[in-house]
Amino acid sequence: MAKKKDLFEEFNPLEGKVYQILDKDGKVVGDEPKLSEEQLKDMYFYMLYTRVSDEKAVNMQRQGRMLTYAPVSGQEALHVGSALALEKDDWVVPAFRENGVFLVKGLDLHKIYLYWKGNEEGALIPEGMNILPVTIPVASQTLHGVGIGWAQALKGEKAATVTYFGDGATSEGEFHEAMNFAAVFKANIVFICNNNQYAISVPVEKQTASKTLAQKAIAYEMPGIKVDGNDVLAMYSITKYALERARSGKGPSMIEGYTYRIGYHTTADDPTKYRDQKEVDEWRTKDPIIRFREYLKGKKIWTEKYEEEVQKKVKEMVSNEVKIAESFSKPPIKAYFEHTYAEMYPYLKEQLKEMSACEEEKEAKE
Repeated sequence: MAKKKDLFEEFNPLEGKVYQILDKDGKVVGDEPKLSEEQLKDMYFYMLYTRVSDEKAVNMQRQGRMLTYAPVSGQEALHVGSALALEKDDWVVPAFRENGVFLVKGLDLHKIYLYWKGNEEGALIPEGMNILPVTIPVASQTLHGVGIGWAQALKGEKAATVTYFGDGATSEGEFHEAMNFAAVFKANIVFICNNNQYAISVPVEKQTASKTLAQKAIAYEMPGIKVDGNDVLAMYSITKYALERARSGKGPSMIEGYTYRIGYHTTADDPTKYRDQKEVDEWRTKDPIIRFREYLKGKKIWTEKYEEEVQKKVKEMVSNEVKIAESFSKPPIKAYFEHTYAEMYPYLKEQLKEMSACEEEKEAKE
């Protein structure tokens, strides 16, 4: 029997290799995963759902209907492809830009909207979904992910954890602590770096001297691979491969999804201050949704009628989820304290009492 290919060895980042299945025109240049027509349609649906819901969120923020929001356009393939490789018992430990992952895992869109509207109800993940809440402090979630992955290894579970983070996180100490701990204790974890090339306004080349971010894994005796993050099939295949490796007790690995942040870091950002529009326009030609659409056309799966149907469905879903999110009343002050710990400790109770008094005084004056 022929030995199964080791993708990490075959696509060594030190040799400048990038794992890819579809080129920017949607043509097959690598080994396609064996997926049904229904699974391929799911990929397209979730990428489109992520894009349309993201555009709606930006509009809502501009209209004063949402607080600061972190857009995801252009990065849908990285999140949807990797999330579809997950199994029910696997865990997701996110940063703050993983909308596509949340939607694939079954989290209602209105929950995502509520979070960015400042309502703590949006941070409550339903039991059994195996997702930790959004994490804002950069790279801190990687340590949480390793904790879960280590527990899975200790208990001998046939499950693994995926933690997502951006390129900027690789410049933080927590990232390196997490990588080292995961490698030493062979945690069941896959590190997925969303290299969208900017840590707010700082480009990758000013963050690191490394030619790739994937090669940082090598220092920890951990396999790393650079992947075309705009290729949904490549992200699916490599994540599935890495998760199977982790579940079988072979330890952690790192995936660098090389993509691009088309929009703002957040809606409080102005990217025209630090990057050229020509760069953005060039990356628009590599749009992951258009690329996958061309692939589906070639397989006779995509038609104009199908596009009309899926667009209509997605827009109706987004509209309904907006209505649900906006039906929630403004959360009371106590909500922010009740959602901090399982049980409030004495000092937190004092703070709640003080804040409640301030709120009552404010209402009395109004």
